[in-house]
Parts: sequence; C-alpha cells; structure tokens
Amino acid sequence: MGAHMKTTIDISDSLMRRCRRLAQEQHLTFRSLVEEGLDRVLNERSARKPFTMKEIERRGGGFRPGFEPDNWEKIREEAYRGRGT
Repeated sequence: MGAHMKTTIDISDSLMRRCRRLAQEQHLTFRSLVEEGLDRVLNERSARKPFTMKEIERRGGGFRPGFEPDNWEKIREEAYRGRGT
C-alpha cells in the first residue's frame, strides 16, 4: 500500500450525510468513498480530449459589404440593434 497524505476538506452537510449513509449501507469507510470518487473523476477528466474548434467552410468570401473585419464596433452595433436601450 502506498503512502498517505492527511488533508482537511469542507463538504456540504447534505453530501456528507449521503456519504455516511452509503458508507454504512455498504460497509465502507468515508475515506474509501472519497478516494474512489476522486479516482473516477481524475480518470474521466484525463481521458477527455481537449476541446477544439471545428473548422468551418467559408462560403461567399467573408463579411457582407459594409462590414469590415476590423470594424467590430459596427458589427456589435448591428448585432444588438433593436435590443435593450
């Protein structure tokens, strides 16, 4: 068995009650539940591929006439026209 590190964590009362109830029902320790949960989350998250933006096909040559890519104020103004104040 490997080395262990002691730590303190804050857990919501409702989550702690659920943990204690399950640990008692399944004859487990709180520690074993926490270790299993952390192990699962770490494995799931490390197995996820990082998000990447999908390349899109650009049709029509870019911006509509009157909308230049360096004029974001005009683009924003048009996108929000008629909304709010």
